[in-house]
Amino acid sequence: MVTGRGDGPVVVLAHGFGCDQNMWRLVVPALAEDFKVVLFDHVGAGRSDLGAWSEERYASLDGYADDVLQLLRALDPGPVVFVGHSVSSMVGVLAAVREPDLFTGLVLLTPSPRYVDDEATGYRGGFSAEDIDELLESLDSNYLGWSGAMAPVIMGNPERPELGEELTNSFCRTDPAIARAFAHTTFRSDNRADLAKVGVPTLVAQCSDDAIAPPEVGAFVHARIPGSKLVTLPATGHCPQLSAPDATAEAIIDFVRALR
Repeated sequence: MVTGRGDGPVVVLAHGFGCDQNMWRLVVPALAEDFKVVLFDHVGAGRSDLGAWSEERYASLDGYADDVLQLLRALDPGPVVFVGHSVSSMVGVLAAVREPDLFTGLVLLTPSPRYVDDEATGYRGGFSAEDIDELLESLDSNYLGWSGAMAPVIMGNPERPELGEELTNSFCRTDPAIARAFAHTTFRSDNRADLAKVGVPTLVAQCSDDAIAPPEVGAFVHARIPGSKLVTLPATGHCPQLSAPDATAEAIIDFVRALR
């Protein structure tokens, strides 16, 4: 979907695991006042063509990065600001490293280049290898049960249970086989080495309290991407576009305006 107006950079919004483009609905109106906004569903999510999904192509985030590059070439909107939420932040990194001329900038919203701690280097991703193994085993054995248990943890904001319920429903709308494969791709990824290759202006936007991507991860991403800017949103949880849409939109708008 393409909406909005303005002659500045086009803003492309990419959703995270278990979500679709509807997750951006609360920030789109503010962005659309000044910019053209492009929303899409990753293959296997939302209203995408499920028949286009293949386990081989999407066994790594490179397959999703290829899709982003194909989308930008097809739309030909000129260089864009790519806003990637969660795992899509690393999809944007991979795409921008591969074809930087297609990008004016990147906004990495609650990013994580690696979810698993790495004791050898002192990197803290927030999860032990055993944590991830248990998470994926639980997902593989009972996806719907996993969704109901994990969505409130991912969303945070326990005082607003409707947010966790929305994420649970989003997870449950996703084909379980595709969701399981995407989860393995997401939680076992390691894109730390790709960060230093980013050559476009980048905003790293993290939340003050995030069980999936703790502040140490945002600081790591910021430190590894040359010239990047780090912003801590006044938000908790892993989905600030839902829990704090005004602050999220403001951070994106300020960053895009500064690129002009």
